[in-house]
Amino acid sequence: MRHIMVLNSKGGCGKSTLATNIASYFATQGAVVALADYDPQRSSLDWLERRPENRPAIAAVAGFDGGLRHVPRNADILVIDAPARSHGAELTDLVRHAETIVVPVLPSTIDIQATATFLEELKSVGKVANKQAKIAAVANRVRDNTLIFDDLDEYLTKARIPYIAALREAQNYVRAYTRGLGIFELPEYLAWPDWDDWAPLTAWLRSARSQP
Repeated sequence: MRHIMVLNSKGGCGKSTLATNIASYFATQGAVVALADYDPQRSSLDWLERRPENRPAIAAVAGFDGGLRHVPRNADILVIDAPARSHGAELTDLVRHAETIVVPVLPSTIDIQATATFLEELKSVGKVANKQAKIAAVANRVRDNTLIFDDLDEYLTKARIPYIAALREAQNYVRAYTRGLGIFELPEYLAWPDWDDWAPLTAWLRSARSQP
């Protein structure tokens, strides 16, 4: 079973959005997928409760209420929606469960500064430092041709970790979430710009470069 974690100690950066969309992407590709939600706000579990029965099934795991003991044994992919404010021993314990880590970052000065500090801590965690887990950054909720996105783009380009994709700010994510769907399950005429945004990320997740 492969473990993909969406992680950033900064709250409100879109971890649940990325986790639910990564889970739905692999489910639509025919994989057996489970989604573990470590956040007591249970945004990912709420999304799963909205998911229509006629869509590819995704198993729900309440990570904050018993860890990963209830992950189906036949799962091919486990996507983990990690909690905010994870540092120290808690961060080390979380990373122990991951081979692939995606770090979403918002275009704001506060988020850039907080993520810079967090990435230094994350890169020092034994499993990452020993290259037993691969990490990559994603710019999230961006607006092209804005100064703050230029700042974020410059920071991530120089951050010494793979900078995989920039995902635009779009109402399609709200439309998808409220229906229990992923961005890939919306009609092409509506969501094709977002599919294009995601293409580098899904290609990376499928590649050997994202796995130890």
